[in-house]
Amino acid sequence: MPPSERHDDTAETTARRQTDDHGHDTIDPLYIAIVTVSSSRAEAAADDSNAAPDDPGGDTIQRCFENAGHEVRERLLVRDDYAAIRTAVRGLVARDDIDVVLTTGGTGVTADDVSPEATASLFERELPGFGELFRSLSWDEVGTRAMASRATAGIAVDTPVFCLPGSQSACRTACEDLIVPEAPHLAGLATRHRVE
Repeated sequence: MPPSERHDDTAETTARRQTDDHGHDTIDPLYIAIVTVSSSRAEAAADDSNAAPDDPGGDTIQRCFENAGHEVRERLLVRDDYAAIRTAVRGLVARDDIDVVLTTGGTGVTADDVSPEATASLFERELPGFGELFRSLSWDEVGTRAMASRATAGIAVDTPVFCLPGSQSACRTACEDLIVPEAPHLAGLATRHRVE
């Protein structure tokens, strides 16, 4: 979906738009969507629709953003499937009430780890610095295994999208050290052309 297909800023978004101490555009608080990518969890949720699915990565992301005063507006659970992931993210970035989308899971090197490919197919602009910084921070925690992470980020339909591993530790590191501090600025910059 090209940027022109997304609606202009709503009055609510305009009210959350501000500038920081350096005059940079920000959106605060942010409205967040989380997509958990896990075939096993999706199957378990389908088998027992009354039980909340076990989702430690998604729960960690939600806590990190809520602790910083942001609001999680949507949580989805999808299989490790290119089309399912792409469809979920594509629908979220088209929504006016979502400022940032995060996926968790499916960033490794197994055959069904396709989250980076599915999300990157939607990117208009990549944010290579995110993956570089994340792997650098991960080095301190897991050593050489950091090279196996294909965490990535980019802008899709004026919305920052971050593709994270599924582990709680990785989600916490990515959110606390990188995404939560910078996401209001990224969301503000990605949408600035709508109000100029």
